Amino acid sequence: MKGLILVGGYGTRLRPLTLTVPKPLVEFGNRPMILHQIEALAAAGVTDIVLAVNYRPEVMVSTLKKYEEVYGVNITFSVEEEPLGTAGPLKLAEAVLKKDNSPFFVLNSDVICDYPFHELAEFHKAHGGAGTIVATKVDEPSKYGVIVHDRDTPNLIDRFVEKPVEFVGNRINAGLYILNPEVIDLIEMKPTSIEKETFPILVEQKQLYSFDLEGYWMDVGQPKDFLSGTCLYLTSLTKRSPEKLSHEKFVHGGNVLIDPTAKIHPNALIGPNVVIGPNVVVGDGARIQRSVLLSNSEVKDHAWVKSTIVGWNSRIGKWARTEGVTVLGDDVEIKNEIYVNGAKVLPHKSISSNVEHESIIM
Repeated sequence: MKGLILVGGYGTRLRPLTLTVPKPLVEFGNRPMILHQIEALAAAGVTDIVLAVNYRPEVMVSTLKKYEEVYGVNITFSVEEEPLGTAGPLKLAEAVLKKDNSPFFVLNSDVICDYPFHELAEFHKAHGGAGTIVATKVDEPSKYGVIVHDRDTPNLIDRFVEKPVEFVGNRINAGLYILNPEVIDLIEMKPTSIEKETFPILVEQKQLYSFDLEGYWMDVGQPKDFLSGTCLYLTSLTKRSPEKLSHEKFVHGGNVLIDPTAKIHPNALIGPNVVIGPNVVVGDGARIQRSVLLSNSEVKDHAWVKSTIVGWNSRIGKWARTEGVTVLGDDVEIKNEIYVNGAKVLPHKSISSNVEHESIIM
């Protein structure tokens, strides 16, 4: 089988992290975001994976070469000279996606969930239609485009309703699909939206079905959702792989994932919902909750870190406090006793005065 991952461009929504590392390689749960998807595709029997990108950084090429060997897959880059939307990249990768009659997966690189690719393929084969959309249930469907089903045929999609005023359903497109190769014939080689242009044709032909996603789902393409998605991912780990989580005495409230190379003072208080990366140092009396500490970062004695992404090689000083979805880029220093609330700090900066409101520190 085959799979296409829609990576896109420069990951501007996740800056300042993506100023240093391409978005697919930013660590989520202590592993590059895209590795979660490659591993799940390989486990479902996918052998050819296409990455649809606007640009091809060399660091991404070299990293993904390693994954090819580990997971036994072929990874190719499909580079767009101009952004082609969400359907155009399928046409651009036609040679790979149509090389045989087997269906192919399509997924948005920002989506994190318990990727049910094997079950999705079985479901798709059973109904015999040309396409299947993975659907997830949401509490506030009025914010999204909602899937409305046919009254007579189970799971057959009848129409989409964009941001409905009245309740018509609570299932939305989760950004994961499986499609038959002939769907590519419906797409022109130009910027095209699969959601607004291709799927309505399949609906009209009564060829598009939906598959209900069990468990969590999140688009983690921006910092607020990256942190929320981390909480959901850690909760999922408690059920699927509880042995991966830490149960040290300094863990408070559970759901804490710690790389074995991290050094944490026994008097620190970590959790709930914290990911600590390789070679991180956490000092005496430090308090960390609902945060991600990327590799080689340091939180010094008695600092308070909440709802923060601490970038690689960054340092938070003694008695400092960060909160409110603060994001520190690579090699940022927060001086001792400084308060930072909701700041996005670009790489190699030093913060020596309080930041009390959401802002970008350049």
